[in-house]
Formats: sequence, C-alpha cells, structure tokens
Amino acid sequence: MLVNGVPGNSISIRDRGLLYGDGVFRTLRAVNGKALHWPLHYLKLQHDCVKLGMTCPDEALLCAELDKVLAQHPDGVVKLIVTRGQSGRGYAPSADAAPTRIWDFSPIPDYPAECATQGIKAHVCSLRLSIQPRLACVKHLNRLENVLAAAELNDAQLHGEQAAEGLLLDAGGYLIEGTRSNLFLVAQGRLVTPDLSRCGVAGIQRGRVMAWALQHGMTLQVRDVELEEALQADEIFIVNSVIGLWPIRELEQRHWSHFPVAAQIRHGLDRQDA
Repeated sequence: MLVNGVPGNSISIRDRGLLYGDGVFRTLRAVNGKALHWPLHYLKLQHDCVKLGMTCPDEALLCAELDKVLAQHPDGVVKLIVTRGQSGRGYAPSADAAPTRIWDFSPIPDYPAECATQGIKAHVCSLRLSIQPRLACVKHLNRLENVLAAAELNDAQLHGEQAAEGLLLDAGGYLIEGTRSNLFLVAQGRLVTPDLSRCGVAGIQRGRVMAWALQHGMTLQVRDVELEEALQADEIFIVNSVIGLWPIRELEQRHWSHFPVAAQIRHGLDRQDA
C-alpha cells in the first residue's frame, strides 16, 4: 500500500475521506505488470474529481506511483483512492486542502469460470437507491447504500439463495445497477442500459460495452428500465473492471440458458484486453 507515494497504511484522522467519504476511487485489473485501461480510469477519475470540485492529482504522478505498485504486484486488483485531503472541523472543505492519494492491492478473487460462460443467479435487493443528480455517475466514497445492499445479499445467501450479485432499483422503481456492477439488457436485437442521470455509478466497463455496440452497428438505448422489462429481455448481463462480463441466468423466477450477444461482447472485450 502507498499513501502519498510512501509505503504505509495510515492516514490522518482529519482526512475528509475518513470523516465524510469526501473523495473518489477507481478499481482496476493488473495483468502481467500492466494496469488494464488505465487511460480510461484516469479520465473517469478526472471527471469525478471535477463533479466534486476536487483537485485531481497529476497523471504523471499517479503513473509513477502505479508503477511502484505493479513492480511488486504485477497481477491482481489495484485500487486507487483520492480524498480531498485534511481539513479542520466542519463540512465545508478548505480551499487549500491537498488531495490524499492511497493505493491498495488485492489478489484476483477466485470466481468460478462458469460465471462468465453459464451465467449467475441475481437477487433484487429491497434497498432503493436515493436520487441525487449532483452525484449521479460518480464513483465517490459514500457507498453506504451499496454496503447495505451487499449485506442484504449476504443474508439471502445465508438463507440458501445462491445469488452472486444484487440488483438495485431507485426510489422511482427503475433498475439502475448491481451492487458492484453496471447492467445491460438485450431485447429484440437492441442493447439497453439504464439511465444513470439521477443516481448510480457509471463504470468504465459500461463505457467499453457501449463503445463496442456503436462500433459494431448494434442499436444502443440509454433509458429508464423497469424490472418487468428486464424479466422479459432476451438476455441480461452485468459488467465491471474485475469480473469482466457475467450473464444473468436466473432472476425472480425467470431463467435464461443462452447468451449469444453477451458472449460476443465478452469475447470482443477480451480481445481488446489481450
């Protein structure tokens, strides 16, 4: 772990990331000493810092720190956290706060290979995402809704429901995302992904899937999606930077067994990673 470029695992108790969740983060895959899609992650980091009115660290500085992490950990999951930095008491941020940079590393989770080929079971969480357009799409540190939804998913697993991901609706009843993933439907040859202008996180894998669809002439719609529409879809799949792409084979008593479009997109994204 690096904190502001120095090996360590401690930050000030006055850091606003700790006090208020005032910051953003990125999670990316490292393969053979290479951080996959780092330019896309940095662009997203810049975007999210701007949305919060934070100073984004210089890319050259982050690249130098990332190289230090990859030199010791060439394969795994790398996490970058950028907080607004330290300040005194009170919510109002200090104008001269210097961002805190934290790098962490974890091994690749041992996911079954069949998650990508045979799909997963998903659970619809009872928690509803609150609507806050100012924070929509931003991967900020205030992730309590996801924490509670993940705890709900764990409870479901303890009671015998072997769901690998929880799906989240907003306060209006529209599907938004997974607890740790973005969501797509395939319906009558069209690719559909929920509108995230009110809430939710726009991950870079979501952007890559959308770019793939446009490059291959597939109709893409970004709009509100109701749960019933998802249950009637030809395919559903989720994506993030760690798992890649997983089809959903079971949701709310609905079952799917073939995922031709999801497989085509997954192979296309995998070729780009190679």
